Parts: sequence; C-alpha cells; structure tokens
Amino acid sequence: MGLIECKGITKRFGEKVALDNLSVDIPKGQIFGLLGPNGAGKTTLIRIINRITIPNNGEVFFDGRPITQSDVEKIGYLPEERGLYRKMEVGDQAMYLAQLKGMSAADARKELKQWFIRFGIQDWWKKKVEELSKGMAQKVQFITTVVHKPSLMILDEPFSGFDPVNAELIRKEILRLNDEGATIILSTHNMESVEELCDSIALINKAKLVVTGGVDEIRRHYGNNNIELIYTGENTISDAEGVFKVLSDDNNVGRHTAVLSLEEGVPSNAALSALLADGVTINSFKELIPRMNDIFIKLVTEEA
Repeated sequence: MGLIECKGITKRFGEKVALDNLSVDIPKGQIFGLLGPNGAGKTTLIRIINRITIPNNGEVFFDGRPITQSDVEKIGYLPEERGLYRKMEVGDQAMYLAQLKGMSAADARKELKQWFIRFGIQDWWKKKVEELSKGMAQKVQFITTVVHKPSLMILDEPFSGFDPVNAELIRKEILRLNDEGATIILSTHNMESVEELCDSIALINKAKLVVTGGVDEIRRHYGNNNIELIYTGENTISDAEGVFKVLSDDNNVGRHTAVLSLEEGVPSNAALSALLADGVTINSFKELIPRMNDIFIKLVTEEA
C-alpha cells in the first residue's frame, strides 16, 4: 500500500482535460519522481494531493484512507512558483510559515535556527527577504517546507536556480530526510537527479499515465539487450550464432571496445561464457542500460 494512492483522478478546466482517469501509487518511504513535459498535468496532480484543487472524479487516499484537510498538515509542499513576503524579515517569515504548519513558537525557533546554521544563512535572520539573492531565498523556502518534519514532502523543481554547490547541498538534505523516514515526491525535468535520487517514477503526458514503476526496472525494460565489451588481442570477435551479434568493434592498438546485441531471451552470462570459451581476454563486460533522459524523450515522442 502506498502512502499516497490516486485512483481514477480526472480534472477538467472547462474544455481542457488536465488529468484523465489517472491512477498512481506512491510507496511509503520512497523518493518518487513525478515526470512529464510542460503541461502534462503534474502540477494539477500535486495541487489535488494538497487539496488546493478538487478533482471532478476519482479520489486520493493518504495512508490507506481518504485524504482530509488535517492530513495536509503532514505535507510539506515546495511549489515551483516560489513566493515569500519580500518586505518581511527572513526570521519572521520563517517563523510565520512554520507556525502555520502547527509548530509552537519555541519549537519553530529552535528548529529554524538549526536549519539556518546548516545552510549557512544564520546571519540573515534579521534581513528582509528582498535583500536575499534568489538562491538564498530558495534556501529559506526549502527550510520552511521541511522544518515541521512532514511525513510527505512534495518538491517541485527543488534545484531550479541553484548553483552546483547549493544544488548538491539540497540533494544531500533530500537523501537525509528520506533516510529519516520521509516520503518524497520529486517533480523535476532533471533526469540525472531522477536516476540519482528516485526509487520509483510516474511519467505523465497529455493528462494520462504513460509508465510507472521502479527506476532500475524501467531502465532495463526499455533497454536494447546490448552489451559493451572491452577486450584485448589482435583478433576481432565474430557473431556467436544463437547467442549474440557484433554491432560494432573499435580497435585501438589491440584494445577493443565492442557492442554486442544479445539474441532475444539470451541471458548476458551466456554471451560471457561463449566469449570465454573462444579464448577472448575480457577487460570489461557490462549491460548497456538506457538513461532516463533517453527513455523520457522516447516515450513522450511516441505519445506525440
């Protein structure tokens, strides 16, 4: 059972169908990638989970029961459209948002101070939001999203606008929060982050669910059953009937890099056995698995 279960969600805005009978489970304790091109329906689904928008049909379940407004207090939501009150002092702004999520003033101040130190912005407590750089303001908004230790965190493009150093800081915090038990929905166009962080994903396109499942499982499913082989020797390898075909073989002073295509249903260890039986000196032998970026483009293009 997922922490969040969306069953048959349909949402229309006039004639436009934003979500079309979409069902997806978000497992408890995972980092779950919510993927799709612009306008696919991701933000609409996020807003429905947060009860900002009500679906025309279907239902959202939280921990096995219909989601209620009190459950929303257990959610931390970082929207893609950032927004802080520019004229407020940073500390007052953070305190206000933390207390909106049910924290006492004393607990909020204690936790926020620790977060500010961790993010290196402790000197900004009395500054006004308008004095912050974009990256600094986004740090503050990330902190106010997670400070109340929600069981579910929804992060919409959390790395947007960050330099590589601060993006790495946010990545480490996401992993740490997940290790401490938080379920995290990560909506992003950054496929590298998906491969690095996500356990499972759902890809939405044109209001419909295209694919969902474990990241490794999906990458293997959309693979071409190809093997990269690095070997040494003067002779080149040739096709092994019923086992593999040689798609390419580049020779650089006796060091070969070849790509083999396994015949359908043939396990990779059968190719390895055939090569060893042929006396090939193998340096490296690995399955070529497509990147999530390639799978994303392939599926969205096919849908189009």
